[in-house]
Amino acid sequence: MPRLFVALPLPEDVADDLATLQEGIPDAAWVPSDNFHVTLAFIGSVDGGLQRDIAEALGTIDGPVLDLEIAGVDHFVEGRTPKVLYATVAPNPGLLRLQEKVSTVLRGEGVTLDRRKFRPHVSLARFNRRAEMGHHIAQFAASNNLRRFGPFEVDCFRLYASHTRPDGAVYTVEAEYPLGY
Repeated sequence: MPRLFVALPLPEDVADDLATLQEGIPDAAWVPSDNFHVTLAFIGSVDGGLQRDIAEALGTIDGPVLDLEIAGVDHFVEGRTPKVLYATVAPNPGLLRLQEKVSTVLRGEGVTLDRRKFRPHVSLARFNRRAEMGHHIAQFAASNNLRRFGPFEVDCFRLYASHTRPDGAVYTVEAEYPLGY
């Protein structure tokens, strides 16, 4: 059963620009640029009937085309262990409203969502081992924290399915929803 999530796609040129950052950290599992996105909500595994209901309910959401910008890099940690290196999406009220609408619709369909604060980002790398790489990540962040990409326009959001394979996750678009009043 695939795991579902709702996300914004990135324009190809922005994904290509972000991919140029992917070097210089040993043991980093770099995310393929084809998988770059801004997650609005992680749904998880659901059966086919609920997936159809979710896909239909997401179609009721409207919103304006978004002008987004990548503004620096940071990382998530679990305890003291780095887990994800990411590019930060600059604050954007329209993006926050869209994420709230998506969350409201999904909860209305019975989906239990993570309660953590929404931090829009694009994952660049994951770290699976407890290797001592904190100094590499800190150096990377310091070197790239002032990097900016954009602004760029996002005119849709998508329902994706994630399929785990031995060589990494493959994302497929299950449905696409246009933005723009």
